[in-house]
Amino acid sequence: MLARLVAMIASGDLQYCFFTNSGTESVEGALKLARLHTKRSGIIAAVGAFHGKSLGSLSATSKAVFRKPFLSLVPGFRHIPYGDADILEKEIASAKFTGEDIAAVILEPIMGEGGIIIPPDDYFSKVRAICDSYGVLLIADEVQTGLGRTGKMFGMDHYGVVPDILCLGKPFGGGVMPIGAFVSTKEIWQEMVPNPFLHTTTFGGNPLACAAAIAAINVTLEERLPEQAAEKGNYFIPKMLDLMSKYKNICLEGRGRGLMIGMEFTSNEAGYEVSKGLFKNGVLVAGTLINAKTLRIEPPLVITKAELDRVLEALNSAFVEASKKFG
Repeated sequence: MLARLVAMIASGDLQYCFFTNSGTESVEGALKLARLHTKRSGIIAAVGAFHGKSLGSLSATSKAVFRKPFLSLVPGFRHIPYGDADILEKEIASAKFTGEDIAAVILEPIMGEGGIIIPPDDYFSKVRAICDSYGVLLIADEVQTGLGRTGKMFGMDHYGVVPDILCLGKPFGGGVMPIGAFVSTKEIWQEMVPNPFLHTTTFGGNPLACAAAIAAINVTLEERLPEQAAEKGNYFIPKMLDLMSKYKNICLEGRGRGLMIGMEFTSNEAGYEVSKGLFKNGVLVAGTLINAKTLRIEPPLVITKAELDRVLEALNSAFVEASKKFG
């Protein structure tokens, strides 16, 4: 039942899925499937990307502090700047020239842990064309952006691009049960058919987690959570930007789509001071990776406008105090 639901809501020809226990496992499975299908080993990821911390997904993650203790990681991974399609094409062409052909490019539709980085509007259409030209698969890591967070069902929907493999996690189980999935097309999935035991999991797809995921998808559709996220983001973000513009000594830039929102500050210390002020007023925010220079606002999609107004009040109070401290 859950696999059928996923096939119904997924874009394009994405229809076959393998259930996992987490987003990082979804990425692991996607990387293996890409190598299996293409008979190549090279993987390109982005600088600033976060794809998980198990050995394969950590190889795609770019933050040195997470990688260094475990080097050397899985070979064949390269990292390039996010949002630059020209560099991507040069990297794929260089790899082809040297005989180290690329199996897949793995990217987040909006970079989450990297700082809520939104790429140029035409970036993913260019990436799709480049991948098609070189026979490279496009893996979309939608562990954070999937199921309505950005104002659409999937982050890639903003760009009108369908990936070859889709990775799900976090909200897939309603934010309660540990379940994820990697989803692909019938053509790519055929590589798994001769020996399905190439990739297995003990608890992936268990009835309890699947029941939670079915319920989460039903609620997402019935309560129009993607539309809610878009409406609430359109309400909140302009007000947040207006507030930030009044405190230019600490605030650099605000950005976001739907309810995936980032606030960038002049320093890690300034962001930390703002977060402390928010916590004091009962508003929880998150840093990005392991710093507070960019804070993330990612509330439940059912947050009310009254609660958003309360966040804005707390923000103003935190900005006033932090601004005094930093001159």
